[in-house]
Amino acid sequence: TDKGSDDILAFAFSPSGDYFALTDDSKRLILFHTRPSWECVSVRSVSRRCTSLSITAAEDKILVADKSGDVYSYSITEPQAEGKLELGHLSLLLDVALSPDDQYIITADRDEKIRVSLAKAPYNIVSYCLGHKEFVSRILVIPNYPDLLLSASGDSTLRLWEYKSGEEVYCCHLSSICGPETAKTDQKYPVSRITYCCQGGYVAILCDCIPAVYVFQLDAVAQQLVYRQQISLKHKVWDIAFEEAEDLWILQEDSEAPLQLYRPWDGQWK
Repeated sequence: TDKGSDDILAFAFSPSGDYFALTDDSKRLILFHTRPSWECVSVRSVSRRCTSLSITAAEDKILVADKSGDVYSYSITEPQAEGKLELGHLSLLLDVALSPDDQYIITADRDEKIRVSLAKAPYNIVSYCLGHKEFVSRILVIPNYPDLLLSASGDSTLRLWEYKSGEEVYCCHLSSICGPETAKTDQKYPVSRITYCCQGGYVAILCDCIPAVYVFQLDAVAQQLVYRQQISLKHKVWDIAFEEAEDLWILQEDSEAPLQLYRPWDGQWK
């Protein structure tokens, strides 16, 4: 009865790449098996439009966060089973992530909060990561440093956390790094994408409405982010992704060259 536009709202591959899940504006959760060829496994209805989803490392569940602040889990092994309510916030959820060992569910909401919950008992809240001043747009558990969480917010900061204790270990103010490049002194830097490369510990971020990609390097010993480069572009950027070998793909709003590949050369991506 509530027909949407079929716009895809969120999607994710499983860690092995064997599964791909998406949720759309028509309140559907669609699961594909990708090997040996793509096959639609199931189409299930969700109660509300979703904002983010993540697939467990065990590849047995899809976690779906929605606009009402709830997280539901959907079985992959039982592809027709209905969703199970795992946890809820009082505010709209913007991102959901899992620790690499599937032990913790991490959720970020519009009201500045990051919550860390036990996956096997989500009502058991391990910690809150508090410090952002506006909505938390993106969270990422660092794959090769699984005790560290990277978060981004509408308050124009990137923050690094030891998320199990809720301790903030580093805060980077994007306006102090990126500000001189823009004419507006009150420019906001709401991060829309984060991608990470384990080799070298590089972090690339994309901010809404800014035609540039900002590259940092994680110093895990000092627990801080070191600013490396701004890649300026002529068009609006839609998405970014690192390869394992540090190459950076950039998808942009350009009909002639929508996809560009940047490679590291003498410490800079070109």
